[in-house]
Amino acid sequence: MAVDLLILSNAPGELATWVKPVVRELRTQMGHEPRISVILSPCPNASGQEVEIALSYPEVDRVQAAEHFFPFLLWGKTVENWDWHDRGVVIFLGGDQFFPVVIGKRLGYRTVIYAEWEARWHRWIDRFGVMRSDILDRAPAQFAHKMQVVGDLMAEVQTQQGASSTEELIGVLPGSKPAKLTQGVPLMIAIADQIKRDRPQTRFVIPVAPTLDLANLAQYADPEQNPILPLMGNVSAKRVGNRLETQNGLSIELWQSQTERVPVYELLSQCQLCLTTVGANTAELGSLAVPMVVVLPTQQLDAMRAWDGIPGLLVNLPGVGSWLAKRINAAMLKRLGLLAWPNIWAKEMIVPELVGHLDPKEVAAFMIDYLDHPEKLEAMRDRLRQVRGEPGAAKKLVAIVAEELQH
Repeated sequence: MAVDLLILSNAPGELATWVKPVVRELRTQMGHEPRISVILSPCPNASGQEVEIALSYPEVDRVQAAEHFFPFLLWGKTVENWDWHDRGVVIFLGGDQFFPVVIGKRLGYRTVIYAEWEARWHRWIDRFGVMRSDILDRAPAQFAHKMQVVGDLMAEVQTQQGASSTEELIGVLPGSKPAKLTQGVPLMIAIADQIKRDRPQTRFVIPVAPTLDLANLAQYADPEQNPILPLMGNVSAKRVGNRLETQNGLSIELWQSQTERVPVYELLSQCQLCLTTVGANTAELGSLAVPMVVVLPTQQLDAMRAWDGIPGLLVNLPGVGSWLAKRINAAMLKRLGLLAWPNIWAKEMIVPELVGHLDPKEVAAFMIDYLDHPEKLEAMRDRLRQVRGEPGAAKKLVAIVAEELQH
């Protein structure tokens, strides 16, 4: 009998680290019988390219954009008027856990939630695959039978572990959204420029996000198109083919997943060290056990507008948004705890986090100290291996989905 598997997700991080391994495992365990649909919900961290990312997964049959989500949630009609089989499962892989409650009831489907930090709506959801046992421990006793620890889906990105290249390679990951790129690109180029002066043998590479093209990325290194560049070290760069080059002789390779033969995770695993901003990048690097330095510059506080909830709405208001952003961000930064995902997982500082009015020379010196002391890098790599979890979460989660299809 034909069945539908409806995946609810929202942002690039969830698509790359949750949806991708799950749809791959769904096809492995279930073959081509189920029809796999992805419906996206709005997210402040969205890039606008989520539909293209989801459609790039060969296992996915159809995708609906976030802009059409609420009409589907409220009235049950997709923009293309999709049909639905009688049997199916709604699989939550990002967004609000209330969504599968409504959609599952409307379609008459079973519901499965992957819960990373907490599980909600226990009474109305059929099954939960949870990342950690403490989520199960906090659940009401009468619903414990619905819950199973499956592990960390982000651990599925594991591949070759640790740098095996004899060449000194540093990965540069400035992010994928304008708010991060505006500050991250010029700051990280300035840091790399300083490192290159001290260590001319070092190679640098930027794995370009699939939502960006090279011309767009290069704009953030151009002082005529990025006015805050002087605040971030005042080192500009021009694009020459698939490279960014500075006047001081630094050349940074621009790696594109669409054209390169080497998978991005294999590329990152060859890096001795990575320079990254906060976000899903830190989870992926942590799962690969790649040492990293995480930076969050505050030179332009009004550029940070990706907060969730009411603060996220306020800082994006026209006219007063910039003024509010500066004040909300200043208050938020004072209350921030651990920022990088490996540190959040371990509840301790495994990878260094540098927050504030960052000086490229000081950050470069900080990174050079790690490069000069490989035993420090190896210690960081060992701790990352300890906290990342074992692969296999996707297989366990899909097994739960298969069981629910039998009901």
